Order: sequence, then structure tokens, then C-alpha cells
Amino acid sequence: MFNHFSMSDMPSLIPTPPAPQPGQILARGVCRFLSEAMNFACLEEFVPERGKRVDVIAIGPKGEIWVVECKSSRADFMSDMKWDGYLQWCDRFFWAVDVDFPLDLLPDDTGLIIADGYGAELVREAPEVPLAAARRKAMTREFARCAARRLQMWRDPRV
Repeated sequence: MFNHFSMSDMPSLIPTPPAPQPGQILARGVCRFLSEAMNFACLEEFVPERGKRVDVIAIGPKGEIWVVECKSSRADFMSDMKWDGYLQWCDRFFWAVDVDFPLDLLPDDTGLIIADGYGAELVREAPEVPLAAARRKAMTREFARCAARRLQMWRDPRV
């Protein structure tokens, strides 16, 4: 005879992920918008070089590379002033904030996206400063490698 167990009798094999942080919620909405409305491929928490981590990096249908930094509050923005170090890794740089964020804090010469956890709206286009061909090639390759590694880890967590 077989013993019958319910799912509640078995230990969970997959741990419950922690609750998302406010910036991660904004990143989700930004990625949804860029993917659905603009045909971009997005990665969250991408590391272009040691010591730097962008909230969202996106590659568009023509190979353009955008970086989006998500800020959930005045304190979040004021405590992280390394954003200008991300400019060398993209063609356009954007801030993503929610509707209650004090917009006067954000530099006028950057892009602006208003977001929540479900979507976003492009409010101000960022100026384009095209990457050099060698940097674009390297960034595109690293984007692809990172995406492939993440997919493989999802498929086989032991990797």
C-alpha cells in the first residue's frame, strides 16, 4: 500500500523569497513598461563593473542601452550619489520614482520615469550620449551572459 501525503505534510523545497524592497517594486514596473511598450529586454540589479550595480539595464530593439535608477524616497536618493558613475555604461540614463517623489531633487539633464509595481510612464526623455562601439559590444555581451546565467540558475538552482 502507498502512504498518502498531502502537500502540507512535505517540507518546502523552494524557500519563500523575501518581500521586495520599494526600489525593487519600482524596477518591476519599469521593466514591465520597457518590455511591453518599448520592446526592450531588461535585467534588474546588473553589475557593469565591480562596485557598481544598476537597478535596471535595458537593451532596445536597435541595440540602444538604457540604465534606470529607481529611487523610492528622498532619503534613498540622498544616500546614493554614485549615479553619475553609471553614465559611462549607457546611451541614456533615467530615474524612476513614484508619483509622490520630490521631483525637484532630480537633475534636469536626466530622463524621468514615473512608476509603480505594475507599470510606468516615460515623463522626460534622457539625452542620448552614444556609447563607443567597443563599450557597446562589451555591455551587450555581458548583458547576454548575465541573462543566460540567471536563466540557468532558475532552471537548475545547483549551478
